[in-house]
Amino acid sequence: MGVVPVVLPDGMSGRPVAAQIEREFSGVWAWYGEATGSWWAMVRLGRGGRLVEARNPEELRNAIVRARGWPWPR
Repeated sequence: MGVVPVVLPDGMSGRPVAAQIEREFSGVWAWYGEATGSWWAMVRLGRGGRLVEARNPEELRNAIVRARGWPWPR
């Protein structure tokens, strides 16, 4: 089972969507990885942090909420 990357139109970045996610979740850094085709976020957990990866923005929101047990990246 492979991950199907999100293909954004030419010249469009994931920054507006990532910025919205950052506004929704205080202290989270989010971005779309053009090279990986994945959505990413760095989530604060206690004194440290956790990098999470998702296939789309909705899944990224879920990953942020469940960061401690989120299985990606491996």
